[in-house]
Amino acid sequence: MALFDNPFDARRRLARGGCSCGAHASQAAHDAAPTGEAAMERAVEGAVMRALFPHDAERRAFLRSVGAATALAAVSQFFPTTLVTEAFAQGAKPEKTDLKVGFIPITCATPIIMAKPMGFCEKQGLNVEVVKTAGWAVIRDKTLNKEYDAAHMLAPMPIAISLGLGSNPQAYTMPAVENVNGQAITLAMKHKDRRNPKDWKGFKLAVPFDYSMHNYLLRYYLAEAGIDPDTDVQIRAVPPPDMVANLRADNIDGFLAPDPVNQRAVYDGVGFIHILSKEIWDRHPCCAFAASEAFIKETPNTYAALLRAIIQATAYASNKDNRKEIAAAIAPANYLNQPLTVVEQVLTGTFADGLGQVRRVPDRVDFDAFPWQSFAVWILTQMKRWGQLKGDVDYAAVARQVYLATDAARLMKQDGFTPPETTTKSFSVMGKTFDPAKPKEYLDSFQIKRAG
Repeated sequence: MALFDNPFDARRRLARGGCSCGAHASQAAHDAAPTGEAAMERAVEGAVMRALFPHDAERRAFLRSVGAATALAAVSQFFPTTLVTEAFAQGAKPEKTDLKVGFIPITCATPIIMAKPMGFCEKQGLNVEVVKTAGWAVIRDKTLNKEYDAAHMLAPMPIAISLGLGSNPQAYTMPAVENVNGQAITLAMKHKDRRNPKDWKGFKLAVPFDYSMHNYLLRYYLAEAGIDPDTDVQIRAVPPPDMVANLRADNIDGFLAPDPVNQRAVYDGVGFIHILSKEIWDRHPCCAFAASEAFIKETPNTYAALLRAIIQATAYASNKDNRKEIAAAIAPANYLNQPLTVVEQVLTGTFADGLGQVRRVPDRVDFDAFPWQSFAVWILTQMKRWGQLKGDVDYAAVARQVYLATDAARLMKQDGFTPPETTTKSFSVMGKTFDPAKPKEYLDSFQIKRAG
């Protein structure tokens, strides 16, 4: 029996098998194995059963005689595997301590970036090299090729990777949100008198990536104004570090981008902030900490330690009193490579908008690690809406598989935080309520779309 197989199955032998990670009886068993907290608990159960029944024939005979449910109850009464799993997660030594984590130089990556220079990773016994990366396609490819152990990704990317959208399918997960809000629509200064999106026909607009909240929020905003994002404007993917240069060169009319790109356009005098993304959907997810399912299964202690470091850094970043300290830590050239004042304006929420006003929006960007599965359901509706995702989709199942809310909740509890009691919630996008239990009805309600 392999590490994550069910030790209470009388039909299975306690023998190692073969799969891509070497921990399962077959590749099919590898693909079907539990992940995250469930995988860790299964490993503990297997260790307990091996200790109680050194000879596998005895274990199988015992299970045939009493049944799996009775055996599990009896073992749990004297050996509480759930509590052992939690202790194991808290105290177990990481299997691998030297890690590479890729990131894009934007403030959305704040918890991942700051976790290194501010000591959150070292506290967990990890030596993490955070690697600045040019664009999202490069981030994706380097993680799929295992050049990176984990990565800063856009919230929709683990879903797209898992479903094989834009790349070969690979089981990918999002155990923590990096930031909420933190985006804006910025336009070139020449458009300061064209603030109504109904007047934007013919505009060339940029987003960081096709599978991004930026793309979906921009499309949503345009469609609500009666602008078809596929026929009335051009939307192109431009890496965030290149956006301001493209705006300055008049290659684009504007962008929906992550910060500090928007604030840098203002700082350089080439653009103005038209609308913050929080004014489209307040507390929407933006970026995320992402890891492959294989990384979680092969190095569960390392995964737990890294996730704990990210959750702790996210909690620290959520305290607005810490924002100036964080800005100083992440502004240097090896991280964001931005003027400190630009990063401070974003993180503190007191900023110039490029139109002569100083705005005060403390939660212009905020940090909340919990990966609500309803976020994933909404993203899937937009993938369907714009023709990226074809055919039927089990919204809830994909959300559970990719957005690991139970892992986040468990580690949050261990560190003294109070996670939500549920994994889904309703929210409003431009005044329209989204019910995660009714994704098809939500999708059907849109007039402008490619598919239903």
